[in-house]
Amino acid sequence: MTTTTATRLEGSVILIAGAASGIGAAIARRCIAEGARVVCADFDLDPATELARALGPSAAACQCDVTNIDSAKSAVDFAEKKYGRLDGLVHNAAAPSTSATVVDLDESAWRHEIDVGLTGAFLMSKFAVPLIAASGGGSVVFIGSQFGRVATTRAVAYCAAKAGLIHLAKAMAVDHAPDKVRVNSLSPGAVATTRLLRRWPDFDAANAGLGPAHLLGRIADPDEIAAAAAFLLSTDASFVTGSDMLVDGGYATR
Repeated sequence: MTTTTATRLEGSVILIAGAASGIGAAIARRCIAEGARVVCADFDLDPATELARALGPSAAACQCDVTNIDSAKSAVDFAEKKYGRLDGLVHNAAAPSTSATVVDLDESAWRHEIDVGLTGAFLMSKFAVPLIAASGGGSVVFIGSQFGRVATTRAVAYCAAKAGLIHLAKAMAVDHAPDKVRVNSLSPGAVATTRLLRRWPDFDAANAGLGPAHLLGRIADPDEIAAAAAFLLSTDASFVTGSDMLVDGGYATR
């Protein structure tokens, strides 16, 4: 059972891009449990709205296409209008990964995966960072992957996007430390989300197939990733910036 620090994020406003399901939804639930107010932003508004409704009066939802600069700005503006401030940004948006080598990957698939996973983080940060700074400082967390550290087969766009995300966090950490804005990436291993079900018939099969690649012998629960994200968003991580936190069950250590 995951434990929480009930008031660690008390009074904070957190904007989560890609919040409607999976890791993003788990982070939203964790932030609410720790006292934050949360904006659930997602390309798919209906599930984001359902999640916000389930989370209660401290949550709201908005539609956001992270690849579109006007939509990214609108999501940040929504958070400011709704709650009057912004203390944290989580970029969890990611496109479905196309299984291909660089030779046979379609250019449009490459661009879409890079646009959602990497350019989207840039656009959301472009508008969120000044608002976080104006609120007295806070935290930006990019959800990366162990495949931003180590490569895997037929995932060139995904690996490139996640590696870029990790280094974008480092570069932003350098630029915005004077603004008291900490920027980190969080790199999970395989996580039991519906993303895995595009390749595996169910989570038991995914765990049997992917678990042995992790030192801990299993895939992660989304709540385990959410716990790490909440730490990075909180003042418990007040001296952590420019880091990539591996929450990968030891995958990248093998």
